[in-house]
Amino acid sequence: MPNHRHRRPSKLWILSVLPILLGALLLPTGAAQAGDSSPADTMNTYVLPIGEYKLGTATREGAEALDSVRAVAAHHAAGEIAPETVGPASRFAQVSSLATAVPPAPKRASGARVAAAVTYPEPSRAMSATECRTALGSSKKFYLKSRFAICSGASYVQTWFRNGQLVGESAFNVLAVGTIPANSRKIDVTYHVMDMRATGMNAAPNMQITLNGKIAQSWPSGVTYTPGGTPLPATKTWAQFLGAGSVQTSVTAANGKGNGGSTESIFAVYQPSVKVKAPAPWTLGGSTGGDLFMLAPRWDKASYLANSTKGGAATFSYMGTLYYSKAVGAPERAVALHIEKAFKTPGQTQPPSSQKKVPGQTTDAPLTRLYTDSVRRERNRSVAISACVKYFGPDYAEGGKQCDEYPFAATYEGSAGSEYDPKIPKNNFSVMALNGVENGNAGNLLGQFYGKHRLLDGPDDGFLVEITE
Repeated sequence: MPNHRHRRPSKLWILSVLPILLGALLLPTGAAQAGDSSPADTMNTYVLPIGEYKLGTATREGAEALDSVRAVAAHHAAGEIAPETVGPASRFAQVSSLATAVPPAPKRASGARVAAAVTYPEPSRAMSATECRTALGSSKKFYLKSRFAICSGASYVQTWFRNGQLVGESAFNVLAVGTIPANSRKIDVTYHVMDMRATGMNAAPNMQITLNGKIAQSWPSGVTYTPGGTPLPATKTWAQFLGAGSVQTSVTAANGKGNGGSTESIFAVYQPSVKVKAPAPWTLGGSTGGDLFMLAPRWDKASYLANSTKGGAATFSYMGTLYYSKAVGAPERAVALHIEKAFKTPGQTQPPSSQKKVPGQTTDAPLTRLYTDSVRRERNRSVAISACVKYFGPDYAEGGKQCDEYPFAATYEGSAGSEYDPKIPKNNFSVMALNGVENGNAGNLLGQFYGKHRLLDGPDDGFLVEITE
């Protein structure tokens, strides 16, 4: 996936940002017992992005650092969505200012063009807690491994007060990992409670932690969602989660309840949340916990997607990324080099346009799949071929060459886009006469990508293109 850069708002805090070691547990020192507490003993909790806070900083540095904790928690409001979100969910909540963690772009070894090299890889459908936690690293909110494997995470920090004085701190992380089996309408959501730490005077081992998750919004409304696995809400103490930190759940949308038409689709927002309860006789001051960051599931059924006769399947409503390799020997190399040129030096491509900036490079300008309107697809091809004839001559196809166009003809942003959509600038595309075999290979990879990643026709889905070595 591309490493999208998003400008991050200036921080109002001076805390160190250090990675939290997986599984680390600082045993409470001087942990308060029930008999030691008084009505003045309170516990506050704050929700932060993982890695934003080094435990014990407020205890060491006092009121100024504690104010910074509160400022960070207020700044990073829960209920945000990932920048790659598409469909109705993309308009439901605030978009995160933090870039999404993504796996490194694949590299294809150079060498002979073998049949396997023209097979687009299957998307990942599994994710471990360690994968998610490592990918989130310091201060990430989402990890998009694929459209079938995504996670969200947050850190819950508690401050323990005795008679108005801060005497201890504790913290734990919660991950919500969403995965989808192949050709399934069941979405598994596994909650991991981990990285439990405490310092100073506290009663963290007896604190109750409640996990919950629900469909916060549905398009269309009125869809029946069936939960599975461990019933939610699920409550355990800190000590119990320390011994068994995972809770497996699932959610399935009823079949036949989509928006109709050639493509039946159900879009939703899934909201994981966490609540904490102070152990008696400590009392909870302020927030009781908070939401993790939202996941955006989708259920669909369409004749042009797999499993259409058996109810369709689910995916997550995030942009996928099509990877083309420019490595020597890659079967689509010529097309990859063409697209790279269109990305980096659009002014040197044909047709000429001083304003040319082809889409598919960033989350604010993705490509969208064109399937149902075959007339528009053919018009895209016709405009592209006319441009090839104009700029490369009527004999451009000699020697086995073909007219390659970007954006692809099978997208709404294709060569004829400006004829259908006034928002698309004229000549905002690139054509090149290049090796016909490699052009065909690239087309095969695109078709496989569409199918394996369940790309929907139309504006409620989207994808990016990245050129790899």
